[in-house]
Amino acid sequence: MPVRMNHLGLPVRDAGRSVAFYERYFGFDPATAQRYPDGTVIVRDADGFDLALHAVEEVGEPPAFLHFGFWLPAAADVRALLSRLEADGVEVVERYDGPGMTSFKCLDPDGHRVEAYWEPPATAA
Repeated sequence: MPVRMNHLGLPVRDAGRSVAFYERYFGFDPATAQRYPDGTVIVRDADGFDLALHAVEEVGEPPAFLHFGFWLPAAADVRALLSRLEADGVEVVERYDGPGMTSFKCLDPDGHRVEAYWEPPATAA
């Protein structure tokens, strides 16, 4: 039986602001947003991946390595998204552009590290 991860829960201060961020840069559809009695808002992307955005008063500082990522089909797509984020003043905290990988990490409105990356398909050994 195939198993795949299909949602991620994140603490956020303002679910509407987070939905707008993930819509604008990562393709989540605000029309899919569903609010639950505990205040959690779940929003879905075109592949059926859900972000569960849970409202909290304060979001703590995560460890530096903690992040989640979005794969893009070409290095040029990563560079284009990076340009959009920078033009909009989103904080970029890490970047790499080399022959085997193009990536960057930015901070979402609550300081979560979000990676966008491209790397060529793995070759069989």
